[in-house]
Amino acid sequence: MTDPRRLVIPPEHAGKRLDQSLAELLPEYSRSRLQDWIDTGLIHLGGAAASRKQKVWGGEVVEVSPASLPEETAFQPQPMDLSVVFEDEHILVIDKPAGLVTHPGAGNWEGTLLNALLHRHPAAAGLPRAGIVHRLDKDTSGLMVVAKTLEAQTQLVRALQARSVKRIYWAVALGVFKAGEGQVDAAIGRHPTQRVKMAVLDETRAGAKPALTYWKVLRQYRQAAWVECRLATGRTHQIRVHLTHLGHPLLGDLVYRGRRTGPDLPFHRQALHAVRLGLVHPASGAPMEWEAPPPPDFASLLTALEAADAS
Repeated sequence: MTDPRRLVIPPEHAGKRLDQSLAELLPEYSRSRLQDWIDTGLIHLGGAAASRKQKVWGGEVVEVSPASLPEETAFQPQPMDLSVVFEDEHILVIDKPAGLVTHPGAGNWEGTLLNALLHRHPAAAGLPRAGIVHRLDKDTSGLMVVAKTLEAQTQLVRALQARSVKRIYWAVALGVFKAGEGQVDAAIGRHPTQRVKMAVLDETRAGAKPALTYWKVLRQYRQAAWVECRLATGRTHQIRVHLTHLGHPLLGDLVYRGRRTGPDLPFHRQALHAVRLGLVHPASGAPMEWEAPPPPDFASLLTALEAADAS
């Protein structure tokens, strides 16, 4: 919140509603924002809390205590426990839990991985996106690498573009696969009508980006399969979109599953975990690889699927 502002209603505003008067006196703020401040007690007229329909007659003193928008204070350090798999002066590798948002955005302006990075490594404030070079969806768990220097970030971005970073995921997808392994080479872009979704698009369509996923069935169950996916590219929702394109949406994925039903199991997120990460260290040039066992909910899901098949 910024310092309060004191204004005097001019005589020519006599007879106007307070929110109308303030919209003219404070054109840098939208009228709806000013109304919100009135409703939440951040604007006082003559020393008392005001109402938006209150009439003004000129000469009244108004005190406005502007509240910052969430996005204006999003990039702030916040203490948070992170599961650190590896760290040196150049990079940080974490095992992200499901439920943690990577980067501030609409509906998630705080409590994100970026906020945690700014607290853990204050110098990250001088890096684009605090050193984040790739993302995991909020409800996807697993390994992520973060740069701690601009040089490391540049090298990691180049490695991702060159497809030399190994990213392997475990997924549980609905249905019975006809083959044991394969690949999906299909461009991905924003869904033409449902803007919260991505979709496979014709590669000539504006916004479509090449996307390649290799997949292999590790265990086929009666109604679902445990699948390993390797990303050659890193498009938004890539595995979720590509497996849906194959006719096998992820268990628990309410965005892409649609009306498709699956095993009656209590799993409340898309069944996706980034299990292995491999890269060439951006400073030393040494090949490095890490593995993160699936979290308890994912491991329990596999156990439940196994038990259901045995019953």
